[in-house]
Amino acid sequence: MTTSEYIRILFLRTLGNFLVLFSIFMLAWVFYKPALEEIKYAANQITGKKYILVDEAQERPRFTTTSGSQQKGLLAQALHLNDIEVLVPKDPNFSIVIPKLGANANVLSNVNPSDENIYKEALQQGVAHAEGSKLPGENGHIYLFAHSTNTFANVGRYNAVFYLLYKLDPGDEVNLYFKGVRYKYVVTGKEVVNPSDVQYLTRQTDREFLTLQTCWPPGTIYQRMLIFAEPTAR
Repeated sequence: MTTSEYIRILFLRTLGNFLVLFSIFMLAWVFYKPALEEIKYAANQITGKKYILVDEAQERPRFTTTSGSQQKGLLAQALHLNDIEVLVPKDPNFSIVIPKLGANANVLSNVNPSDENIYKEALQQGVAHAEGSKLPGENGHIYLFAHSTNTFANVGRYNAVFYLLYKLDPGDEVNLYFKGVRYKYVVTGKEVVNPSDVQYLTRQTDREFLTLQTCWPPGTIYQRMLIFAEPTAR
């Protein structure tokens, strides 16, 4: 083998290794937030960890994360992990808390969903309440959305709190805190739609109705996952 052939082979191998490593890095950059949320959720399922709201903890004077009357998962016992965590709303003026997912985020009100510059800035800080939709406690349609991006490389910039919305099922609980008052909703259904299906955003109703929106599949921008919920007794 001549020197020039050796240099050529070495260059091609180096370039190939670089491209492989670069591809792995880009995949990690795009999907690390969804992956972390999935790992956290799976770990909670294995250890039997549950989340309750601070309101419920205050109503239970004997509440403790280590009570012998509460059955822990075997792994949680082995690792001496608390099986219950109390969720305190990020902002009592406007927050969303979903116990099943351990999700807890502030909500920015009256965000223009048609102005990309405005809503992308808001979504780096929390969940957005669509301008023109109703507020908790009002009769009508409340529309909240999170995790939106225009390129795969930007996925990591946005709040990950809604990545696991697809795990919600009918009967699961969603809580909104607005002006210090807790509003409780129960999931009634979910649907995957195209980004162009804006009728869900503009739907009209004379009763209180909540829609949560995120991008679908998690970490991508192809479609939208919508979760529907209705108020329950408070």
